[in-house]
Amino acid sequence: MEHVSDTMSAPPGGSPAELPQDFLDFIAPGCDRQDFIIRWLAARGVKAVVMPTEGKNHIYVVFPQRSYSPLFRIKTVLAHYDRAEGSPGANDNSAAVFCMMQWAVRLSAAAFPHNIRLFFTDGEESGGSPSEGGVASQGAFALASIFRRLNILDEDVFAFDCMGRGTVPVLSRTALPRNVARAFREKFTQLEQRTERLLQSAAGGTWISVPVSYSDNAGFLARGIPAVAITMLPQEEATRYLLALSQNRALEQFVTNKAVPSGSTRADLEAQLPETWRLLHTGGDGAASLTPESFRVTAAILNQLALSKSMAE
Repeated sequence: MEHVSDTMSAPPGGSPAELPQDFLDFIAPGCDRQDFIIRWLAARGVKAVVMPTEGKNHIYVVFPQRSYSPLFRIKTVLAHYDRAEGSPGANDNSAAVFCMMQWAVRLSAAAFPHNIRLFFTDGEESGGSPSEGGVASQGAFALASIFRRLNILDEDVFAFDCMGRGTVPVLSRTALPRNVARAFREKFTQLEQRTERLLQSAAGGTWISVPVSYSDNAGFLARGIPAVAITMLPQEEATRYLLALSQNRALEQFVTNKAVPSGSTRADLEAQLPETWRLLHTGGDGAASLTPESFRVTAAILNQLALSKSMAE
């Protein structure tokens, strides 16, 4: 087992009033979030560069050479830093971004090879689900296209989205098309299994896998690269959502494709969604809606991801 230094420990939590001032500055109206991330990291000795890609500005974190070993798979980790217009975006997606900024500082100081490739992505809010045909406008789609051109197809890709409420990690359940290539299906299944083990270990066995709206994983999946999405829910919301899914098959179709099946209404389906998701893209997605214990769980997941290793193919 790798020795974990103090630099990999999770940050302390507290009440909402104890959220760091720099996090509150990050979600403030008018914040230049791209500049904020780069300057915040630079002030802590971490280099990050902007990668302009088809009108979107992704941010790539540059780790020391000692951070990588050719013996193990690279783990590409994504969190979108753009936010919906008119929303503070505290949960969508500032909490995940801020946790990953703190993680980047810990990773930069780590003495062991973690094999993390870290991106803060732009343009997630401008894309739709694959079934809508809108995913091509998503920033991650263009990023995944670069991966494909460079033949980077056999890495593990993890998208973190809305990690600021609750303590139950949620692995997005993805239904692949029936005609997908067998090799792709096998690689995706293996990635899901590795992610399940990761969440099982980091969250003490408390996690679920349910349908979730697409995040940056959609852009990679659309380009034929296996990718999973991880989010978070409060325990009571996770329980109610599981029950609602078991009682209404139309709910899964609504969540994944934004489709309203015959016999259902949009209002009824939206009422069955977790409150956490109903706050997204609204003024209610502010600091007061967050649960600081979520930051500790997210940090634990990220730390475990850094320590996890799969042999390179």
